[in-house]
Amino acid sequence: MIHSNLNKMTPPLLSFYVTYLLSGSIALKLSPSLNITFVKAGQDLTLNCSFNHTTVAVMFYWYKQPLGQKPQLVSKFYKHDKDGTFTDEFKNESRFDLETMNYKNNLKISKAQMSDSAAYYCISGYSYVYEFLEGIIIQVKDSDLVFQASVHQSTPETIQSGGSVMLNCTVHAGTCSEKHSVYWFKNSEESHPGLIYTHGGRNDQCERNRSSQTQTCVYNLRMESLNRSHAGTYYCAVASCGHILFGNGAKLNIEEEGESFIYVYALSGALAFNSSLLVFLAYAACTLYKRKNCKCTDADHLHYAALKVNKATRSRRQQEDTLSQCVYSSVKQ
Repeated sequence: MIHSNLNKMTPPLLSFYVTYLLSGSIALKLSPSLNITFVKAGQDLTLNCSFNHTTVAVMFYWYKQPLGQKPQLVSKFYKHDKDGTFTDEFKNESRFDLETMNYKNNLKISKAQMSDSAAYYCISGYSYVYEFLEGIIIQVKDSDLVFQASVHQSTPETIQSGGSVMLNCTVHAGTCSEKHSVYWFKNSEESHPGLIYTHGGRNDQCERNRSSQTQTCVYNLRMESLNRSHAGTYYCAVASCGHILFGNGAKLNIEEEGESFIYVYALSGALAFNSSLLVFLAYAACTLYKRKNCKCTDADHLHYAALKVNKATRSRRQQEDTLSQCVYSSVKQ
């Protein structure tokens, strides 16, 4: 969930804010907070959005954001009212309905059309605080339409700093003859996902196969003077014929000059240390082995001899007071 404190924000201003806030949200195809649902044309679907009865929010909204366009306010619902209302062009859309009972703000769409393909957001509001409750991308599929998109990186994944790279987005379209809108998104650990480049609706880079009635379009994104800030995963998104499709992504790593030598020195040092450690352990093991084999503790192989030596003849009393001296010797067999 995303929390934002916004001063004096009305729904129109919220729409303006969402445009910028979500400009990279479509690129979050892999984000756990933004789900993707595929439906067939003509199928009914329900976008679920529920809230707790203890929530302080009193207003609930649904926004629709087609790829490359600003969000559109679809509906609004006041918690203490029975029904919600649709806005603008959605007022006369009989296929849309709201389910607002039992702490729900579900958006129902019947007989899905290609134009319904978009990202939908359920947002709650209280005072000047808005919270994103749900986010879902709806992709309506036409069974008669063959449309695929993929992203390929023609250069190695690791590029030297200061170098250049060419990313390719190859679009294979079936019977669809509409112009493509191609968007490039970047996602990295150091920054939020965002739109970096747009190919307008043009097909001047396409070739049509007359025998199969299909066409292949190639869009290039060239980047020069690369540095660490360019590192990340680049996604190609294609919008055409009511479809929003993403490529598989191209990961780009930037290596600073001199880093390879540092890695070589570090690995060499680690190898030398490991070799020294192995030699030391081998020496210690050998020494311990020799000491163990040199010890003789078998009592059966020990023979003792005691010698009693009495000094010059003395009186009986002196002899009793004199301690006997014994000498022991052991003989190894």
